[in-house]
Amino acid sequence: MSFLSQEKINEIRDSVDIVNVISNYVALTPKGKNFFGVCPFHDDNNPSMSVNRDKKIYKCFSCGATGTVFKFIMDYENIPFSEAVQKVADIAGIAVNIKQAPKVQNHTALHDIYDLSLKFYINNINTAAGKDAKEYLHNRGITEEIIKEFQIGLALKGKDALSKILLKKFNEKDIMKSGLVNKNEYGYLDLFYERIMFPLYDLNGQAVAYSGRIYNREDNSKYFNTRETEIFKKGELLYNYHRAKESARQKNQILVMEGFMDVIRAHTVGIKNVVATMGTAVTKNQALLIKKLGKEVILCFDGDEAGAKATMACADELIAIGVTPKVIRLENNMDPDEFIRKNGVKEFEIRINNPISIMDFKLSFLKMGKNLNNSVDEAKYITEVIKEISKIEDDILKEITIKKLTEETNIDENLIREKLEVRKVDKPKVVKPTQKIKTSKYEIAERNLLFHMLHSPEVIKMYNNKVTYMPTEEYRLLAREISLFHKENGFINQADLIDYIECDKDILNTIAKVQNANLDENYSLKEIEDYIKAIKDYNVKTETNRLKNQMKNEIDPLKKAEIAQKIIDLKKECSNV
Repeated sequence: MSFLSQEKINEIRDSVDIVNVISNYVALTPKGKNFFGVCPFHDDNNPSMSVNRDKKIYKCFSCGATGTVFKFIMDYENIPFSEAVQKVADIAGIAVNIKQAPKVQNHTALHDIYDLSLKFYINNINTAAGKDAKEYLHNRGITEEIIKEFQIGLALKGKDALSKILLKKFNEKDIMKSGLVNKNEYGYLDLFYERIMFPLYDLNGQAVAYSGRIYNREDNSKYFNTRETEIFKKGELLYNYHRAKESARQKNQILVMEGFMDVIRAHTVGIKNVVATMGTAVTKNQALLIKKLGKEVILCFDGDEAGAKATMACADELIAIGVTPKVIRLENNMDPDEFIRKNGVKEFEIRINNPISIMDFKLSFLKMGKNLNNSVDEAKYITEVIKEISKIEDDILKEITIKKLTEETNIDENLIREKLEVRKVDKPKVVKPTQKIKTSKYEIAERNLLFHMLHSPEVIKMYNNKVTYMPTEEYRLLAREISLFHKENGFINQADLIDYIECDKDILNTIAKVQNANLDENYSLKEIEDYIKAIKDYNVKTETNRLKNQMKNEIDPLKKAEIAQKIIDLKKECSNV
């Protein structure tokens, strides 16, 4: 099997007529420049999917499904990208044997710092100084093979061991940005010391942060994590994503856990389609990543009350994007790591094969601590369940849950339905299309800058050189993908970009929003500089306000002076745009 270049993938895509290919799956009718058909990705009664032959893209105006011929086949046949490319190559009569190439990693100074720190920590655990740490891991059932695969390392007892190494190779500004080093009046100090180091990875498998665990001493914090940095946003990542994605897509199933030790344990016993939220409240970005990994989503959080609440919250985020998860409930307050070590992998696999529905889980959770023979408790329970039923989009699941509630409480079914109708009325009103929604100056600047980034490598370079980040999350994510694509390929093309990002629905919707700006592709240098200045002005204003609030609460006059200097430096930086 050989890797294919982006150029070869583009050649395969361009060698077929997207209209002809999709016509093999869905009947299409010409209408103007486009072809229309019933969308196969939602319950579509009226043809809402448009196929554009020239742009080589399809889009559903109802559910938002968008992409190239590769994406269509991926979603229709539920296969990975590499298989879709192979199918299209076969249609085109192009003889290839495909293994999808990994994306080129986007390296910055911070990535280089983390690469070096990772080598340092791994080396430490394999020396005499790492003997106790290794023994601790072995006693927990973590083998040498797993230590190596997950790149587990060790921070030494010395509190400046890493700092000394980093200062020889990198400038102070980048080192401090990394979050691995602190500075006080005595000098530089490592953030981590005398801890077993578990690297946390981005979606491409690059180490971008650490979780350090104590193993031979007392400490208030069993685990201590790197703070968020330019390359580490906890809410945008899932632990083990880069390892789990292939297994998850093959099985069309993904297990979601809380902690990285749970994932490592599952991986150790051969369960590889598993990721972790790293204990954080699940964000929309994380939910979208989970959705991409498999049709069946199974939540397996800790068996205590906190784990149950986390399950509820995660489920709600998934339901909001059209995913109805199932749940594995662990008894005796155990986490997956403990459960597997105590009961074995076979017992855990039985749980995987027999998960409960999310509504059954919610009903069970909401009953906790309530006496249903008590009228007050029963009324509270019924109200809470009706609230959860109102979130259900699946009509069958909704009906089943209503029946269960009526049988369990003997409450009149019609009353439940009346209450559900009331909740519909009470939902916040959606802004009518005729109502104009005011768009801020910086949002317009973000959108317009992204429009030109989609068409011009020069604008991409200007963005990378002058803008730290976009304030709006959806625009920030698109800008990241555009920059990564350009860095790897040296050019920008919309159809190629769609294939590159493997057609993340939200990012594709953002692309559509940006393109709908209908700007002239020609631009002046001043126009681009004005957009950049508007964005930087907003970022500076936001950060300045944060620092001013920090300064208000600061007692130390020296630290107040430091904060004041930071504010001055920010304003100078902005004026130099």
